[in-house]
Amino acid sequence: MFNVSFPSLLISILILDGLVRLAAATSERPPNIVFILADDLGYGDLSSYGQQHFSTPNIDRLATEGMRFTQHYSGATVCAPSRSALMTGLHTGHTPIRGNKGIQPEGQHPLPAGTRTLAGLLQDAGYTTGVFGKWGLGYPGSEGEPLSQGFDRFFGYNCQRLAHHYYPLHLWENDRIVPLEGNRDRASGQYAPDIIHDRTLEFIEENRDRAFFCFVASIIPHAELAAPESQMEKHRGRYGVEIPYVGIDDGPKFRQGPYQSQAEPKAAFAAMIEILDRQVGEIAAALERLGLRENTLIIFTSDNGPAREGGADPAYFNSNGGLRGIKRDLYEGGIRVPMIANWPGRIRAGSESGHISAFWDFFPTFAELAGQEPPKGLDGLSMVPTLFESGEQQQHDYLYWEFHEHGGRVALRQGDWKVVRYDVLANPDGPVALFNLARDPSEKHNLSAQHPEVTKRLSNLLAQARSPSPVFTFGQTGYLQPE
Repeated sequence: MFNVSFPSLLISILILDGLVRLAAATSERPPNIVFILADDLGYGDLSSYGQQHFSTPNIDRLATEGMRFTQHYSGATVCAPSRSALMTGLHTGHTPIRGNKGIQPEGQHPLPAGTRTLAGLLQDAGYTTGVFGKWGLGYPGSEGEPLSQGFDRFFGYNCQRLAHHYYPLHLWENDRIVPLEGNRDRASGQYAPDIIHDRTLEFIEENRDRAFFCFVASIIPHAELAAPESQMEKHRGRYGVEIPYVGIDDGPKFRQGPYQSQAEPKAAFAAMIEILDRQVGEIAAALERLGLRENTLIIFTSDNGPAREGGADPAYFNSNGGLRGIKRDLYEGGIRVPMIANWPGRIRAGSESGHISAFWDFFPTFAELAGQEPPKGLDGLSMVPTLFESGEQQQHDYLYWEFHEHGGRVALRQGDWKVVRYDVLANPDGPVALFNLARDPSEKHNLSAQHPEVTKRLSNLLAQARSPSPVFTFGQTGYLQPE
């Protein structure tokens, strides 16, 4: 017979009860969410999506161990509205930020106070929320800065324009400036993506015991094109003839938006994507080391199609994957982006989905995974049935995009049909081009004359798809600054 005193027995019972409660709490904890957003990465810029000039093994591993989407769309064809669509669950006809409207000396037009953001919903659900990289949805001190829009932690660039530079003079930590002394006087001593990446890994480590939402808003591979010499050495001379890009390397505009020069832009582009791929691998490895991998959903995607600026050469790399158009286009090459979802044990390894989805779908998807009710009136639909290959997946009636530069552009997809209208400012009721994406994904054949009834139906939807905006309004000129 065991000789156990009552106090000892009571302590043992309390300890056991605590362990049971901890185990139950851990098993019931909603999934961590790591959302990795590349910047200007095209549909064809990953080897898992057909890239032939270089490889992306760590990102590809997420695909081979998860689900690869083939018909996923960004929120917009440029940075700020794409992020606004992601954060609000609303397409560019409804989301508050519909274009790149710059604020001087630093920042962009802000999300309004009281905006219900994805980060805010997760914060209310008990998540610790952090954004690391580029923000672009509200200048410092405005109602749109990250700490006012649902994030507990921010480290990176507030301003899209200053995020053009990989060796900036400063970054932001929450609401304070962090000077980068190694980049003073035109020096290139501190590579911002590495600094931001270290803070990302710290956030994951610090929050290992609670649910977290980690928004990794990388600036790679957005121009300017720049990588440390150790990375450049691996890629130098591998991509044929280099055409040097001549930019701004001194004077009052230096590192204030205009790109710096790059003698080897193709090598720099490939080196930058290698850095991004390495960082993705290190994030996955950290989750594995901390025992978090099986309760973490990783999403990898891009904010819009590839760019041809700062010396970038999307034609050489086939960065749009054979689709028509690039960044700032509303053809497929400007808005169809790679998207990978990875969650070991929950998302089937090696799976692929042709589900037609867009950035505004992440809000209701993450809300469902967090056990929260999304706000009424979202444009997004939960993708949980597709991710888990269970239940009936609700389909969009249509997807809509608008773009306020280059004369104004709008596009709408319904099923396999898509219409595109350019020069909206000059001719808001002008003709549309009609494409059947199932038969013609490269949008080479305008079928509007052959299918007038489809053209009329989608044109009517175009007219109904947007609500008025007092700031981003077609017909007003001089209010946008390209970034």
